[in-house]
Amino acid sequence: MAQKPQRSIEEITRQDGRYSAAAVHFVREGLGVAVRQVFGGGESQEPRHVTGEQLCQGLRELALKRWGYLARPVLRHWNIHTTRDFGEIVFLLVKSGWMHRQEDDTLEDFDDVFDFGDAFERQIDFETEEDD
Repeated sequence: MAQKPQRSIEEITRQDGRYSAAAVHFVREGLGVAVRQVFGGGESQEPRHVTGEQLCQGLRELALKRWGYLARPVLRHWNIHTTRDFGEIVFLLVKSGWMHRQEDDTLEDFDDVFDFGDAFERQIDFETEEDD
């Protein structure tokens, strides 16, 4: 039987100390994005599993949609610097009963899924008018 959360996310993050509650809530929200990306938008009573890579891609999409070019500074403010940090948060949630994992899921599934510089910092082209 699945473990039920005994403590709030705020309590868990306060005790862990690495990530803010806002960062953890963001990862939980990103799980929904990843599930929709992989399985479509239909409702299902069946549990749906996404891989670490799929979750990271969903989190990337959510961050860019929500914050655009500010995505990386927001994530950095939350002490999220690599996709491994997403995995650390996921496994913190698993340990606390907020998320579930399959037996073959590992923290290493989140290693180097994408580079934050490439994913969040694109070249911005500004058009300027030259005075003649």
